Order: sequence, then C-alpha cells, then structure tokens
Amino acid sequence: MRECIDRFGPLIWAIAGRMTCTRAHAEQAVQEIFTDVWRSAACFDPEQGSEEIFITTIARRRLLDRSRRAARPDRTHLNSDIDVLGWADADNCSNLCAEALSAARAVMQLRPALRALLELGVLHGLSHREIARELHLPLGTVKTVMRHALNQVLELMGH
Repeated sequence: MRECIDRFGPLIWAIAGRMTCTRAHAEQAVQEIFTDVWRSAACFDPEQGSEEIFITTIARRRLLDRSRRAARPDRTHLNSDIDVLGWADADNCSNLCAEALSAARAVMQLRPALRALLELGVLHGLSHREIARELHLPLGTVKTVMRHALNQVLELMGH
C-alpha cells in the first residue's frame, strides 16, 4: 500500500484538490480513496486499463459520491451570481484560469432551464439519469438539452 500511495499520491491529491472545497475535505477524501483502492485491488484487470486509470476512476467516483452527499437539498434553485453558484469560485478550483472564467460567464448567459441542467450535471456531478429523475423529465430530453446547453456555452465563448 505504501508503494501505491507513493506512486499515485500526487495524482490523487491533485484530483481531490480540484474536486473539494477545503484541504481538510481533500485529506479525508484521499484517505477514503486509498481505502477503496485497497479494498478493490482484487478487481483490477490490466486488460481493461492501466493502474492509473483504475485508481483515478475510484477517486472520481468517491469524490462525486462525497459531492452528492454534501449537496444542499434545493439543488434546482438558480442564482444569477457566478460566485454564489460556484462556477468560478477560486476556493473550488486552485488553478482558476481565464477559460474557466469565460465559461462561467457564458453559463450565466444561458436561459435558467439550461443553466439548471448544467449546474446539476457539472457542479453537483449528477448523471443524465439522475437529472431526469430530479427534474421529472425524460432521459432523452435531458441529454438533448444538456448537449444544447454545452454547445451554447462553447458558442458564447467563441469556439
């Protein structure tokens, strides 16, 4: 396990740092991730991907689970303030760049319904299926509207 932590620790720290809001949360998440890696080690199949992919997949799932648990109950409430939504909150992302700020501004120009879908998917990590359940919409509609919203963001960013 020590070898695994030495080898993949920096990668997991980087992922946890981007997906958590405080250092304390990141520390807890990293511990949980390596515990999950230890428990899941027997499931590793090199034919399905590298060790790095296996571990980052576990990390991403664990961090999304933590994010979903921490999400406030009223996830569909919309705000027009970028900082309140967290789209460009420097505390949520230590490497905030100009492109992220541009994307945040573009998202804030979307209609509220499109913004709500992106908020649920991107900020709260919900899958298309979970968004459909949450908003009582058909799965196909969620997928179509999500794609439309992302395309509009790209357009507004000049891509």
